[in-house]
Amino acid sequence: MADPGLTGILLAGGASRRFGSPKADAVFGGETLRERAWRLLGEACDERLLVGSGGLDDPGTGPVAAIAAGLRAASHELALVIPVDMPLLTAASLRRLAAACRDAAVAQAGPLPCAVARRALPAFETEERRLRTVLDGLDTARVELDERELANVNEPDDLARLAP
Repeated sequence: MADPGLTGILLAGGASRRFGSPKADAVFGGETLRERAWRLLGEACDERLLVGSGGLDDPGTGPVAAIAAGLRAASHELALVIPVDMPLLTAASLRRLAAACRDAAVAQAGPLPCAVARRALPAFETEERRLRTVLDGLDTARVELDERELANVNEPDDLARLAP
């Protein structure tokens, strides 16, 4: 069930260079990675925003600028941010990030997925391109999540490796 007061931001604007084709369109478990991530955000959040790949304009300068675009459009004070390429994430883990959020919360491997308070938007409106650097400058909680859920897809073979 979606939590009221949470905005989900799906980052789907990467170049997919290593993958060789748009990752968001790759199929995993009968769904595209975009569909799967969108559904997951719907399980955890009552508002969902897509940045890049047919959604809000992706400034094309990496996740920091993309998160800034999502935070500017968010209706709620707290946002959960996920990349399109982590198909094993669960709503329970996203809720854990939200519950731990101060200015931000990240999993142990960070920087994505993360929870970010909208009041932290000025930190994302920067020339800095490294998300880890921006998050390190905030009051960021670290949350231990299942390592398997944090696996991401960089190459087509990763889809087979992650399949149940």
